[in-house]
Amino acid sequence: MFNNKYLSLFLIVLITFTASAIGGVVTSIFKEPWYSQIIRPSFSPPSWVFGPVWTTLYILMSIAIWFNWISYRNQKTLNIYFIHIVFNSLWSVIFFGFHQILLSVFNLLIILFFIIWLMVIYYKTTKLSFLLMTPYLLWSSFAFLLNVSIFYLN
Repeated sequence: MFNNKYLSLFLIVLITFTASAIGGVVTSIFKEPWYSQIIRPSFSPPSWVFGPVWTTLYILMSIAIWFNWISYRNQKTLNIYFIHIVFNSLWSVIFFGFHQILLSVFNLLIILFFIIWLMVIYYKTTKLSFLLMTPYLLWSSFAFLLNVSIFYLN
């Protein structure tokens, strides 16, 4: 199924955005009033920023794995990507669904591990994929700092 170039892109984007949708649904159901009542650091972005940023990042990470896939057909790398997407989706469940701030910090560490692992693979194989992941690494690092700060303040 992943052998057709354009079908593989469609499936990768579909799976990535399905995971995103799961996180989005959990966030919309369980975010309030809890999120408004916790203390957030002064550098916490307004809520409207997250939608466009994550949409852009999901597109970039989908294209990154797709470029790598069509160039090298490495099933292990594709599996790593999809496992990473599960942890990405779980963050919203842990943070907004269960309101477990510390556990979400550890989940972010796992996500960062997977991002770096994928970037190492991409650097060796497809430099463009490596570059496409850079904004995701930066944003996730910021998210980690934000998450740790929220834990500290609460």
